[in-house]
Amino acid sequence: MIRNQNQSSNLFRMMARLCMGTVAAAACGPADNGVDDGRDIRLVVITHGQSSDPFWSVVSNGVHDAARDLGVRVEYQAPNSFDMVEMSNLIDAAVASRPDGLVVSIPDGDALGSAIRAATEASLPVISINSGGDVYRDLGVLAHIGQQEYEAGFVGGEQLAAAGVSKALCVNHEVGNIAQDIRCRGLDDALRAGGGSASVLAVDLADPDDTQQRVVGALSADPQIDGVLTLGPNGAGPTLSALRETGKVGEIEFGTFDLSPEVLEAVRDGEMLFAIDQHQYLQGYLAITLMVKFLETSALPGGGNVIPTGPGVVTAETAADVIALSEQGVR
Repeated sequence: MIRNQNQSSNLFRMMARLCMGTVAAAACGPADNGVDDGRDIRLVVITHGQSSDPFWSVVSNGVHDAARDLGVRVEYQAPNSFDMVEMSNLIDAAVASRPDGLVVSIPDGDALGSAIRAATEASLPVISINSGGDVYRDLGVLAHIGQQEYEAGFVGGEQLAAAGVSKALCVNHEVGNIAQDIRCRGLDDALRAGGGSASVLAVDLADPDDTQQRVVGALSADPQIDGVLTLGPNGAGPTLSALRETGKVGEIEFGTFDLSPEVLEAVRDGEMLFAIDQHQYLQGYLAITLMVKFLETSALPGGGNVIPTGPGVVTAETAADVIALSEQGVR
């Protein structure tokens, strides 16, 4: 979704002042109107999530808005499914094409490490987004933009504990993504601090019907489960259907990571307790902005530390405002 230019440019100016000092944003990129602002920069963005996914479409919006504002060329690529071999091949192909910079997510540092090291060892500047905050330095990546996954999981656990949850289910829809494991660990530690605990239920991202039935089965097998945390909208939708099917909406406290229209409506309507927001639009937007400024100045804010974009918590009190921003494609 492309939003009006004034809104996008205002956001750029705000973030540029915070990160780099005032920078005049271009009205639109060369591909849109032929304006040449002196930048001849091509960047490649490779993530493990497809731009058709509700979450990653917002990341893609941020990427393309920044590219337009700054007048640079950007290619967004992702494997057709959660496939580290394919993603590694995409990174290798991108490096071989000799872009000016590379932006990647790192859901599995072991699987993607060789490809990313090949990029950094070839003196290609790399910034990571979304996942990889635990390994980016070891791979030679300049900086990481995203939330700290353990802390975010802990926040989710605190929210559930405050609602009286003592035994929670952590629904992992993307097994193999290390960030998801870290989130579940944060949840468990937060609950254990109050005498509770959490267990993990692995489900298949590509099979929402099976996910729904697995959640139904887990709740039936252990009646003591009084809370659920899903790790993204792809797990939240089937879980919400499972709670409706079993008549446990409102009886079992339910929160999720990340936003989607369905998630936000459920939070607004009281069917979900909260959603953890990592502000993924900013992950895409800032990655392009900071990469361009690094290419121009050889400097990054914070000296290459993690640049946090979350976690935030959306509740029934704030969901309506966030829904309006979601409709604009920025939340």
